[in-house]
Amino acid sequence: MTVLRGSALALLVSVSSLALTMGERPASAQQTAQQTLVLDPITVLATKTPEKTTDALAPVSVIGQDKIETTQPKRISDLFYYVPGLWTQDRGDDPATTINVRGLQDFGRVATIVDGARQNYQRSGHGAQGSFFLDPNLIGSVDVVRGPTANIYGSGAIGGVVSFKTKDIDDVVRPGEKWGMDVGGSIGSNKLRGDTSAFAGVRVNPNFDVFGGAVYRSQQNYKDGSGTEIGNTGLNASSGVLKLTARPATGHVVKLSGLFQEDLYKNGQLNRGPVATAQQRALYQGSSAYDSNTQNYQGTLRWKYSRPEDRLFDFDLGLYASRTETDQHKIYHYSTSGGAYCNGGTGNNISGCVGDPRSYAINTIGFDFNNTSRVAIGNWENAFTYGVDGFQDDVSSSDSRGNSNITTPGGKRTVAGGFLQWKANYASWLEVVSAARYDHYKLESASTTTDGSRLSPKVTVGVTPVRGIQPYVSYAEGYRAPSVTETLIAGAHATGGGPAFFTCPDGTTGLFCFLPNPNLRPEVGKNKEVGINFKFDGLFAKGDAFRAKINAFQNDVDDYIDLVASTPVAVPPFGTFSQFYQYQNIPSARIRGLELEANYDAGGWFVGVNGTLQKGQNTQTGAGLASIQPARVTTTAGLRLIDRKLTLSAQWSAVAANNDLPAGYIPSTSYNLVNLYATYQATKDVLINLGIDNVFNEYYRPYAIPGSSTDGTSQNDMLWTSPGPGITYKAAIKVHFGGV
Repeated sequence: MTVLRGSALALLVSVSSLALTMGERPASAQQTAQQTLVLDPITVLATKTPEKTTDALAPVSVIGQDKIETTQPKRISDLFYYVPGLWTQDRGDDPATTINVRGLQDFGRVATIVDGARQNYQRSGHGAQGSFFLDPNLIGSVDVVRGPTANIYGSGAIGGVVSFKTKDIDDVVRPGEKWGMDVGGSIGSNKLRGDTSAFAGVRVNPNFDVFGGAVYRSQQNYKDGSGTEIGNTGLNASSGVLKLTARPATGHVVKLSGLFQEDLYKNGQLNRGPVATAQQRALYQGSSAYDSNTQNYQGTLRWKYSRPEDRLFDFDLGLYASRTETDQHKIYHYSTSGGAYCNGGTGNNISGCVGDPRSYAINTIGFDFNNTSRVAIGNWENAFTYGVDGFQDDVSSSDSRGNSNITTPGGKRTVAGGFLQWKANYASWLEVVSAARYDHYKLESASTTTDGSRLSPKVTVGVTPVRGIQPYVSYAEGYRAPSVTETLIAGAHATGGGPAFFTCPDGTTGLFCFLPNPNLRPEVGKNKEVGINFKFDGLFAKGDAFRAKINAFQNDVDDYIDLVASTPVAVPPFGTFSQFYQYQNIPSARIRGLELEANYDAGGWFVGVNGTLQKGQNTQTGAGLASIQPARVTTTAGLRLIDRKLTLSAQWSAVAANNDLPAGYIPSTSYNLVNLYATYQATKDVLINLGIDNVFNEYYRPYAIPGSSTDGTSQNDMLWTSPGPGITYKAAIKVHFGGV
């Protein structure tokens, strides 16, 4: 899969006896109870009913605060090495995160949730077609379910659901305290980087809490493993969160949350290298850079009710609104003259002229409601969960002299649905989960209106023939409505100042023509899955614990939506080119995979392994899918010393290149990424974290790079911004204050 260097292998052999990081926070004398808590986090993501991740009949994972603090993530993607089947396609010059689950990403195929609010921001370019912004220091935990198994959670999630919970009062105010505050900071190498944060909470009385926090982060351009400085990878970011929690009556919890984040950064790349040949000119001519300001505002209101003695009502109601807006001003262009187009300035008709503004914005409003009613019939324990949800996206873009209005068109999309789920347990050996979800969508703009609906089933059966071993089978369908861009994109792709090859149906001219597709059909994911859960305590020694989940799946996505080029035609004297590009349905895309997640904790030491093996193809052409993740195995292990106040750990990810790609793509690289961590609980109120990322200064590009639509060369901005950082040393400290 990938070749280990001798020095890397030697170190990994030595640290494997050390064990690799599940990243547990040192916990002094608390043993079995806390181990079980860490290994068995509670999730509601798969069925909307609380269950331990190991007991869930679904590929569910949780990244807790212990892992987050140990890792000191520079960006969210640093955390995803802990979870199989989870990947990102991030640019170094953009703080946004694009999530890929089981080879599916973009346009809402993965439902990304922050405090219950959908994150649907998208702007078209050479890379990912969907992203969101969230500072890692705000995260309290991350829940992941892979595949459409969680179709009841919301429309569109044919790839899966990733739900982020921001920090809350229980992360800061300890049991027995009335108020608490955590103040922290970190610093790192590979050019200067650092952050500072403060989170505080007050339990005003037993029925009312106040929590708030703020983060400031700054970094300079980093260098990749080859020593090359990656331009415009610096940023300054500030964010804050405020939460008010009331308990007006027994069992009722009402929470009002507000979230704000602002990222100031430069997006795009400066011209690097010679432009003496036609191919070099094509490679570098798109080089542009922009001063960028992205702001995200989000408000949520949630009302939960739950009482153990009330078996009829156990409900959760949420309302949310969010806005993500990116404002950019062009500050650089590759050329020395823009000619008449820019009145003698630099620029072109693709990206405008130096000094020109452009902006992208999305406003999303939404709601969700679900209730669970429980009833026992003989040896059957039944839980009936039912609910409704919906959201509306309002997309707008503005670009006075560039091409962004065409590539990211404005419009509205409204999506709503309802579901009914039956979860039944017979004695202690049989569990059945059956559900059906109905979805409806409507998409509209000044020129187009389209809609659709569908009923999607789900059934899962699990048995426990032997205590601790639980095999299960599952079939689930998911339904994704086409996005605004996929349906409405129309017009000419600008020429960049060169000759126009084609005249488009709307009268514009350019290198090629985007065609809208009001007849675009929604995607339907049909996922077959076989899994086994393992759960043993006291396996080899008193107090130890072993947990594992193994899953094999095949997801057939009917009417898969992809950007399709027309048959090339001659354009003398330049060659042959495709005149039209249009998002179209292809009959089916098939993604198969195998996933493993296993952890063993002996108290004084721990070890964990997770692995992903995937293959995906367009079943019509046999070509591979560009978004399929590379094969990866991540091993984590560690030792707890000095009465568990000191944890030493290591993480090793061995990643293969993905060469099964459509024509014109540059494969990702194979690589070995080794990280070392030390966590020391100096006192009960002072926590120190040390780390070294990319110990061997490996050069790596974690995802495939698309080729140019006109000449087959790589897209320069993606090629230059995709490598990850080289070796980075980092240190962090957190100090707790609290009282009664």
